[in-house]
Amino acid sequence: MLTLTENASTIVKTLTEQTVDSPQGGLRISSTEENSQAFAVTVVPAPEADDQIVIGGDARVFIEENASPALSDKVLDAQLDEQGAVRFQIGLQSPA
Repeated sequence: MLTLTENASTIVKTLTEQTVDSPQGGLRISSTEENSQAFAVTVVPAPEADDQIVIGGDARVFIEENASPALSDKVLDAQLDEQGAVRFQIGLQSPA
């Protein structure tokens, strides 16, 4: 299952609070094709029916079913660049 770094959790929570007025809101990661490495990221007021829900801290991430297999062993990180734009990065989880 996808995990979130502390930075990602904080940024996702902040984006969600600033963008949608819903306690069920979160970041949705989707893909047009199963196992694709190209993902779309949007802030949404609630998950869709088939989304996998990942909770990291106070952040909620919804993973669309086509994106789920490709992200099952990954970690989501996020950083702010010099202009204040968010950059998401997906990496491999560290072995336990």
